[in-house]
Formats: sequence, structure tokens, C-alpha cells
Amino acid sequence: MKNVGNIDRVLRIVVGLVIISLVFWGPRTAWGWLGIIPFASALIGWCPLYAIFGIRTCPVKAGMARRGEQNKGT
Repeated sequence: MKNVGNIDRVLRIVVGLVIISLVFWGPRTAWGWLGIIPFASALIGWCPLYAIFGIRTCPVKAGMARRGEQNKGT
């Protein structure tokens, strides 16, 4: 299930690419490869840390909201 919204995805892509660029420009350090983490999570739309902490930045679909309301009554 996706937990990363559209604005969050765009920001993750930009930040990921900026961090990856550090491998080629600037300090030229291997630490820049850590930029793959936010970039990959943006591409797949799922963040493991968000899942652990129960955070969602994407909107809930109408069908999902109704199912959640039905479960609250039981």
C-alpha cells in the first residue's frame, strides 16, 4: 500500500538526485549514493519509515475510508 503522496514524491526525487549528484560534483564522496533511498521510495511510492510510524502523505481512497468506518462499528 502506498504511503507517500505526490508532493512528497516530487520532493524525494529532487532531494535524492541532489544527494546522488554529490558523487559526481562537489565533495565527490561515496556517501552521495545514500540519495538512492529517497529516490527509490519516491519511485515506488512507499517509505518503510512511514510504515513503521504510521504516517501517510497520500490521500485515502473513498473505498478505503468506507471500509475503515465499517470496521470501527464492530
